[in-house]
Amino acid sequence: MDYQLIIKFWRKSLDDEGFLATLEAELGAALGSAAKLDGYDVSAKEINLFMDTSDPRPTFRKAKDVLERMGVMHSVSAAYRLVGGAQFTSVWPTRMARKFTLP
Repeated sequence: MDYQLIIKFWRKSLDDEGFLATLEAELGAALGSAAKLDGYDVSAKEINLFMDTSDPRPTFRKAKDVLERMGVMHSVSAAYRLVGGAQFTSVWPTRMARKFTLP
C-alpha cells in the first residue's frame, strides 16, 4: 500500500462527533482489503482519519458512499499522498479552494 488517504472532518461543521464511534466499523466493512485504517489525528478545528491504500481514488469513492449515508459529507475534505510524502493531491471536494494541509 503505497498511498495514505486522509479524510478531514471540519469540527465546526459537525452537529456532533457521535458518528466517529461507528465510522471505523462502517469503513472497514465497505473497504475490505482495499485499505487499512491507520487511526485519527484530532485537533480543535479538525479530525483527520488516515488510511493506507494502493489505489486512493477508488478507495475514496467507496468511503464517500459511507460518509454520505452517515450524513457528514458537508464537513469533509480529502486528499492523498505517497506514504511518507509531503505533497497532497486533493480528491474532495472536486474543486478544492485551498491547499490541503495537516496540523
